[in-house]
Amino acid sequence: MKLYDELADWWPLFSAPEDYAEEAAFFAEVVTRTCAPRTVLELGSGGGNNALYLKSKFEMTLVDLSPQMLAVSRALNPECEHRAGDMRTVNLGRTFDAVFIHDAISYMTSEADLIAAMRNAYRHCRAGGVALFVPDCVRETFIAETTHGGHDGDGRSLRYLMWTVDPDPADTTYRTDFAILLRDRDGDSRVVHDWHIEGMFPRDVWMRLLREAGFESDTISDKWGREIFVAQRPA
Repeated sequence: MKLYDELADWWPLFSAPEDYAEEAAFFAEVVTRTCAPRTVLELGSGGGNNALYLKSKFEMTLVDLSPQMLAVSRALNPECEHRAGDMRTVNLGRTFDAVFIHDAISYMTSEADLIAAMRNAYRHCRAGGVALFVPDCVRETFIAETTHGGHDGDGRSLRYLMWTVDPDPADTTYRTDFAILLRDRDGDSRVVHDWHIEGMFPRDVWMRLLREAGFESDTISDKWGREIFVAQRPA
């Protein structure tokens, strides 16, 4: 995926850190009401935009599969521990009060992938701790749509068009295409096409897999229209 590889340096103009303040405050409130955490592991931490705000409340450890995105996050959050790894298999050899997986969980495109990530979250969550899963959608809330965005900064500009569709409602994936327009410091522009395949599962599948992973789980809805899974590891 170009967005997390060759275009990672542009990430702050694609998804600006300042846009995450309200969302991160909500996540912090959700995990705090469950287990009063001190240490938090974020799997699939990307460019570190959530951690920018969460690190003032918790001791954050950030894991991502992309070395390029980890470099972006290190520049933004130099005081946080960063580790390279796949959320399905990484083993840090210790547990945390809370495990947080934001929209990166949407790249789990099969039930096998999804439960592998859940089981790894369980392995890294202490007894009595909480894991928070924030998929972009479940099957019941999916909306095919076209949106746009982008930001200016540091002499460069980025604008994008994002087109989300579900080509086959019978499977467990949907597709998002990005048309990304980049303007560099010299004023030259270029267009990059990127596309991502993401996972989408019914709510009852989520709940079943979380039980199989060992969690006691519930769901809540947020103001952004997402269904969030709050999963506690039994004490």
